[in-house]
Amino acid sequence: MEKQERTIVHLELDGKHYYYGNLKALCDNWDKDAIGVSYNYLKNFVITEDKPFIGKKCTIRKGIIITSPRKVIE
Repeated sequence: MEKQERTIVHLELDGKHYYYGNLKALCDNWDKDAIGVSYNYLKNFVITEDKPFIGKKCTIRKGIIITSPRKVIE
């Protein structure tokens, strides 16, 4: 069994932290006015672990979350 690695998107807004599986999920929950940036801009910006988006209203980071391996049931 191998470790499962998944991408995670972290939104920091007004001192609170929110976590999403992808940028689309983040932008489905927050509109441009709330976070100060649009989904299309974020897609083109290409957020990486080394290059977060730092805006006037929020910071958006991308990272990897490691989960326990899944057991295969035979």
